[in-house]
Amino acid sequence: MSKLIHNAPLALAAAVLLAAGGANAQTVKIKIADSFPVGHYLPKYFTMPMIERLKANPAAKGYEFEYYPAEQLGKAKDLLALTQSGVVDIAYVAPGFVSDKMPLSVVAELPLEFTGSCMATMAYWNLAKPGGTLSKKEFEPNGVRLLFTIVLPPYQVVTRKPFATLKEVEGMKIRASGSAKELLLKKMKAVPVLMPTPEVYESLSRGTIDGVLFPFNSLPPYDIHKLSKAGTIGENFGTFVANWVISEKRFQSLPPAVQQELTTMGEQFTKSVCLQVEKDEAGDIEKVKAAGVKLTPLPAADKATLSTLSLEVAKDWADTLDKRGKSGTEILNAFRAGLK
Repeated sequence: MSKLIHNAPLALAAAVLLAAGGANAQTVKIKIADSFPVGHYLPKYFTMPMIERLKANPAAKGYEFEYYPAEQLGKAKDLLALTQSGVVDIAYVAPGFVSDKMPLSVVAELPLEFTGSCMATMAYWNLAKPGGTLSKKEFEPNGVRLLFTIVLPPYQVVTRKPFATLKEVEGMKIRASGSAKELLLKKMKAVPVLMPTPEVYESLSRGTIDGVLFPFNSLPPYDIHKLSKAGTIGENFGTFVANWVISEKRFQSLPPAVQQELTTMGEQFTKSVCLQVEKDEAGDIEKVKAAGVKLTPLPAADKATLSTLSLEVAKDWADTLDKRGKSGTEILNAFRAGLK
């Protein structure tokens, strides 16, 4: 009896440890990853509010949310594969970086007739959200579900040296992100250089590239404007789609209330963030000007040339996908209809 009494504290301690271990075992980690630098506006508007709302949801009790920015878990081009494999649960996936896997989603990056962010964002969202045409053609086959998206404001040409016409851009090495902008640059007789955004600053500072296609919102976060001398304003050289996806397997494992919360946030954030980005653009333009970058609209003749080249790019893009049996024209027409 004395032996049992003597070991009672040990037994109690073991029981406490086992209980604690059981509690820890029930904690499920949700890993969220992107390639953006700390403080970037898109995680600020999408990722952080998502995490806070999920933490506050009683149905998410037992879930722990870990956020990995700045390519800590993998390069931007690898985040889709990492989500598919389960290394990452929710990730920023840009179709422009995985156009071999999501070629149709590049439709929103074409230099079409739209201004701002929301017009293109909502046209793309209605095609790509769960149940939409793009969801069935690209997201579901890749085993992922779209949570939020934004189509950034139209990209501008921004260079290390002054220019005033498209003729002066010919031969310049211009960073592009994705096949749509690559096609346009080739038609402009510039040299497209495909590279992930985190590599742009160093390449521009070394003179490896002469300029970039960037939206004004993304110049200050990467300090690109500090290395630049000139840029266009009010033009459309294409744009960029930023998606946040979750693996379908992980989504289905979540409690129904958490699934519903993510679905609700998808609609809310997609609509609200594009409006915020449009509001931010004016301030970002002033930051770029303050850094000494001369922003000038193209001459009328160049505007007409750019419009013609843009139509050619859209047709070439659609024709190429049609030949591969990928419904390029169908998606292009559906996206254009959504812009109206």
